[in-house]
Order: sequence, then structure tokens, then C-alpha cells
Amino acid sequence: MSDSPLSNMLAQMDRAREYVDIEDGIYNRLKSPERTQKVSLPIRRDDGTVEVYDGYRCQFDSSRGPYKGGIRYHPGVSMEEVEALAGWMTWKTALVDLPFGGAKGGIVCEPKELSTREIEQLTRRYTEGIRRMIGPEMDIPAPDINTNPRTMAWIMDTYSVYQGYAVPNVVTGKPLEVGGTAGRVEATGRGVTIITEKTFEYLDTDLDGASIAIQGYGNVGSVAAQLLAERGANIVAVSDVTGGIYDADGLDIEDVSAHVADGRTFSEYDGAEHITNDELLRLDVDALIPAAIEDVITTEVAEELRAGVVIEAANGPTTFDASGVLAERDVPVVPDILANAGGVIVSYLEWVQNTQQYSWDVEDVNSDLRARLTTAFEEMLGVYDEKDIPDLRTAAYTISLERVASAHELRGLFP
Repeated sequence: MSDSPLSNMLAQMDRAREYVDIEDGIYNRLKSPERTQKVSLPIRRDDGTVEVYDGYRCQFDSSRGPYKGGIRYHPGVSMEEVEALAGWMTWKTALVDLPFGGAKGGIVCEPKELSTREIEQLTRRYTEGIRRMIGPEMDIPAPDINTNPRTMAWIMDTYSVYQGYAVPNVVTGKPLEVGGTAGRVEATGRGVTIITEKTFEYLDTDLDGASIAIQGYGNVGSVAAQLLAERGANIVAVSDVTGGIYDADGLDIEDVSAHVADGRTFSEYDGAEHITNDELLRLDVDALIPAAIEDVITTEVAEELRAGVVIEAANGPTTFDASGVLAERDVPVVPDILANAGGVIVSYLEWVQNTQQYSWDVEDVNSDLRARLTTAFEEMLGVYDEKDIPDLRTAAYTISLERVASAHELRGLFP
């Protein structure tokens, strides 16, 4: 079978359906996005030339509430990718029981080759292109790969200009000064940390002193590394697009983060052994946390993977066939739709606060985040044991499919 993100997601749905009683007509609806829009985005570059970029927004399912999902800027963005990511968002919001559906968007570009002014222009043009699709009660975007609070502020401002008044709840992940919530920037990485703690408890393994390798050191990977190090874990390897660094005795995460904050890559880091991303994925560690992009754990990697458990901080890092290999090898995999759900949970809390025009402190936000992730983790384990399901991912999908299918059944089919 194809290892594209979309085919992987659909194959996982088919596997989980064996454990859920869903009427055929409803299941067929669940496999297709409700709509996907492509927009052309011409901008004037700093040198005076005009360049046209492609952008996408997919709205996969809204049976449980408004669409919710991030926007990424990356050369690998495609229509098929955003449809897969929007589907994953649908199952993610259902698994952690948020009143949202799933969406995703992106622009095909290399942000490193664009100035700040050009990125702002591209963002505002994209917002104009999709603004009839989004809104605080319709579709609420958020940051993703290569987007951040400032990007969200530009989207909010552009949308608000067209509305004629400020609409902070049109996006989440905004700066605090324009309606963001405390804890949102760290939420996904904090959620990965919480799920890692719960996983080690479930496996009856001590997190203190445990060896952990993290592929990807962006927002999610770096926050998870710092929080796990604070919990006593031994972060032995991290990586970026240029490769990884490794120290069996544990990396100095504060020094590593300071290096990255200076705008330098790991290829320039002198304080540890240099390894490739492929080598990082095959390290003999207690836990592997892929926190970069899709499809990095292939069947070849899965056959040689030596980690005790995989915690999926990225979206779709493990191909469908590789998931089967890991299940046969009895390597537990905590699925992305749970492990990286911290971001959408706190996005929901931000949206609620904006809607109420009221804000909470970071302690309340983090407490709510932990409670929701803990509940979802325990529900996943309950279904896994009760239905004798072969792996945690299928258990998680079983819960999500059941909840979304139930919403469709209750709402019926119009006309």
C-alpha cells in the first residue's frame, strides 16, 4: 500500500472499524473531507518581483463542532497532506472530547527564503483567500510548522479588518497582548511530557534517569526536552534538519536550547557526538519521541528500532505498515492523536476565554490540560483492555470513530 499520510490514516480507520459498529453510509462519510479549498497567493517580493504561492485549507468534519486545526508553512505542503492532517485533527479532538471537528491548512513555501515582510504579506493574502471559510463559530486556525503567535496575530488582524471590529477568537495561539492564553506556546510539548509520564507509569518504568531520544527540536521537541529533563529524564539525543547530537551520559539541555536560540543548527554544535536522524531513530533508548514530520518511522526503521516505547509528538510519524511491525515486535506506540493533543486542548481553552472575554492564569490552564489528557489516556487504556485491541493506536481510533459516528447518526443527513 501507499505510505502517504492520507492512505495511512484511511488504513488505520479501516483497522479500527473492526472494533466499532458503524453503519456503512456513516462510515463512508467519515472517510472523505467535507471540503478542501486551494487558493493562489501572489505577493510582491522585496526585490520587486511578483511570485505566486499555493495555499490550502481542508475542513474534514464538523459533526461535533467548529472545525479546528493549524496552518503550516512548508515546501512539502500538498492537498493530500492537509486532508490527512485535517482527518487526524478530527480524531484528535474527538479522542480528547473537545466540541470541535477537524481542519488543517498550509502554504507551499520555504519560510527561510522569505523576509519577515514577505511572510506577513503571504499570511494576509492567505487569510483573505480563506476568510469566507473561517470564523470563531465556523473554523478556528492555530499555529503549526513554521507558524507562531505572530502569524496568528496577522491572521486575526486581517480577518478583523474585514469584519470591522476585533475578532480575537477567530484563531488561537495568539500573543497574550491580543487575546492569547498563558501556556499555549508550551502546550503541545507539555502535553507530550504528561503523556510520557503516564506511559512510564503504565509500563511500570521509572522516568527518573530514563534515556530519551527526541527527533525534531522545534517548539514541541524543545519544550518536551526541557520539561522531561526537569522531571529527571536523561535526554541523550536531539536533532534538527541538519542532523542530530548524541551523548550517552545525557545532553545539557539548557546549553542545547541556548545554542538553538542563537539561530544555530546542530551541525554547528560542539558539545556532543554528531549522528544522523536515521541513527537517532535506531538508538537503544527507553523512549523515542519523533517530533518532526510525517512518515519518518518506516518499516525498515521499525524493524531496527530499539526504543522501549515510541511517543508520537509529530503528526503521523509512523507509517501504517511500520505500525504493524512495531505491534508484532511488542513495541508500544502512544499515538499522535493523543500524545500531541496538548496544543488543541489549550487552544480550546483560549477560544473559550476569548468567547467569554475572560482569562485564566497559567496554573488553571495547565491543570485543565493535565486533567483532560489523563482522562483520555485512561479511556484509551480501558478500551484497549476491554476489547482486546492489538495496539494503542487502534484503541484510540476506536474511541474517536465511535464518537464522531455517533454525532453523525444523531444529526442525521440533510436534506
